[in-house]
Amino acid sequence: MATRPSSFCLLQNLIVMALAFLILLGATVILPADFLSDKKPSLLPPANFTVTATGLAQVLLRWEPSPDQERRSIKLGYHVKINGPQEDDYETSDTESSRETVLHEGFSASVRTIPWEGHPVRPSGWVTAGLSAPAGAAGTSAVNLTCTANTAASEGTRGRQYRVSLRCSWLPGQASPEDTWYFLYYRYGSQTEECREYGRDVLGRSVAGWFPGTVIPGRGRDLLAVRVNGSSRHAAIRPLDRLFALHAIGSDERKPWAEWFLIALAAAVGFLFAFSLIRRASSRCHPWATLFPPVPAPKSHIKDFIVSINYEKSGSGETEVEVMSYAEEQELEVLDDFVF
Repeated sequence: MATRPSSFCLLQNLIVMALAFLILLGATVILPADFLSDKKPSLLPPANFTVTATGLAQVLLRWEPSPDQERRSIKLGYHVKINGPQEDDYETSDTESSRETVLHEGFSASVRTIPWEGHPVRPSGWVTAGLSAPAGAAGTSAVNLTCTANTAASEGTRGRQYRVSLRCSWLPGQASPEDTWYFLYYRYGSQTEECREYGRDVLGRSVAGWFPGTVIPGRGRDLLAVRVNGSSRHAAIRPLDRLFALHAIGSDERKPWAEWFLIALAAAVGFLFAFSLIRRASSRCHPWATLFPPVPAPKSHIKDFIVSINYEKSGSGETEVEVMSYAEEQELEVLDDFVF
């Protein structure tokens, strides 16, 4: 009986040793594989990576394949990572990429070479480029920038049916000098315009701008880029960029007279169609006769009688007996006019 526990412990020890042996064996197989994986050929990073501001709140990223990259049957792609001001990453097979982003805080991006068709090749290292934030004293840039795009019908024009005006307002920065004058610009697509009409605060600083007419189409879907920069004799004014979606800032969209005419015509046709259906239904079964039946003329329930009086004499005396007989008159007409 005493030998059973000892043999059970021996079995346990054998199992543990077997598991340990298997773990060590797996390690001897996996580790060399990892070392060999580091020896896989890797791609070289792109060359001549540059970031250029091509417009208001718009940059162009451009690079070239490494000239030392071996010419093999591997199609190259590129992994682009936007580091700031707003992080993003994407892959492309091109060697340039255009981005819309605010630039008043600077811009930074990185790119590396990757196999485009899934070859067992390691990606390259990253290369980074960017733009510095524009010069300017802290607290001098405009704040609380808001814009509204108003769409109105363009009467008498054959091409564009809508005219879009743009109005923006802001507050001066807390550290901006009293002589600060802010300038307003907008860009839509490839066209940029500078504002000519401004509103001022009590100190004479510009705090609003208005574009009576713009190049923005009435039903545009691209982003609207707006910039407010400034000048002062006492400090360098920092610029401020913002991107707006037109559907978020649009208001007062008015339809031209042709569209209103079509709407009115459609409403009139619908009304006439419904009226014809009502008349057709009424010709078969007038709805008013069901809802409000005619009130019948009052009829007399008093029956008319013809009275005839006969005098009879009894044979036994002089006594006269008056005999009255009643006869109902048939089909006696009743007058329609009664006074109640």
